[in-house]
Amino acid sequence: MKKIGLLPRLVIGILGGMLIGFQFPEWIGNVLYTFTHIFGEFLGYIVPLIIVSFIVPGIADLGKKAGRLLAGTAGLAYASTITAGIIAFFISVFIIPFIITEGSVAGAEAAGLSPVIELEIPAIMGVMTALVTAFIFGLGINYIRHEKAYTLLYQGMNEFREIIVLVIKKIIIPLLPLHIAGIFADMAASGEAFHILGVFGQVFILIILMHLGYILIQYIIAAIRTGINPFIAIKNMIPAYLTALGTMSSAATIPVTHRSAKRNQVSDETADFVIPLSATIHLAGSTITLVACSIAVLIIGNQTPQFMDFLPFILLLGVTMVAAPGVPGGAVMAALGLLSSILGFTEAQIGLMIALYMAQDGFGTACNITGDGAIALIIDSFVSKKQKAKA
Repeated sequence: MKKIGLLPRLVIGILGGMLIGFQFPEWIGNVLYTFTHIFGEFLGYIVPLIIVSFIVPGIADLGKKAGRLLAGTAGLAYASTITAGIIAFFISVFIIPFIITEGSVAGAEAAGLSPVIELEIPAIMGVMTALVTAFIFGLGINYIRHEKAYTLLYQGMNEFREIIVLVIKKIIIPLLPLHIAGIFADMAASGEAFHILGVFGQVFILIILMHLGYILIQYIIAAIRTGINPFIAIKNMIPAYLTALGTMSSAATIPVTHRSAKRNQVSDETADFVIPLSATIHLAGSTITLVACSIAVLIIGNQTPQFMDFLPFILLLGVTMVAAPGVPGGAVMAALGLLSSILGFTEAQIGLMIALYMAQDGFGTACNITGDGAIALIIDSFVSKKQKAKA
């Protein structure tokens, strides 16, 4: 089973869950849904730890690279991520209501299966507490990076992150298909499964179109700044796009992204710095996906998405997902706390979001790293201009 990719396993989980919900005795569905309930509680427990373990080392790593190059790259990457989320919000709230006309996740949760055993696993801290704690420790480690205690704290936080990444890779990701199976068994038992699948098939098409449109926007901006042909630049980034599509990891795609950026005449100095950094902090594609999917889930639940609710969600996404691209599906894992604390997602809605995001994670990652090439072009134009001024 390990040799089968995550996406096929998710599909098997969805179809298997629907079969159990439709055809099997209710007690079998209840047993499966018991696992889903307990797994959902475990996700709620692990979310604050994911936030702390991802953000603290991410901020500490940024502190090792000083100067305007860091500030320019980080600022541009964050601005791109936020802009992508805002654009995705307005496009989604305009188009998705035409796709979704009926049905609700809330109904699936109320009239479906029920767990045989209910188990509560309280989180160590709340989501906002985890965010504040992560900022305090991350900035604190940055501040003392020239002191002896820095190495110990920095290594400790990186080892803590490795433990959480191990939990994600060895426990959460392998068990996700079974978790999703329970969610769709519940939906099938309440008659909502086919409607939801049909809706999100159309939403996925919209998301991919938004990805491609945003990539074009980024390279048009880079072309205005540098004079490069945006279509040729995008063509040179295709190997990186396809690699990310397969690996679902920005970090794993860095060597190909680096090579593709240099084909666009980005200098070695800029490519060596900007590409690895952007792979960690530039998450435009992931943000587009999370915003669009969350809007769709809310509309299915007969809720009306409000921009002032989504703005803090989008602003915080750009921070909570720092360092998440090294793990397939890491972005949605880092966003779980925000989905529940800011958007008020229920356990069923969060489970549905995980399934939806993971099903197209490769496309979001591909958008992320393709945009990294545009950021490298823009930053390199500033570096070149500064070097020419000195000469």
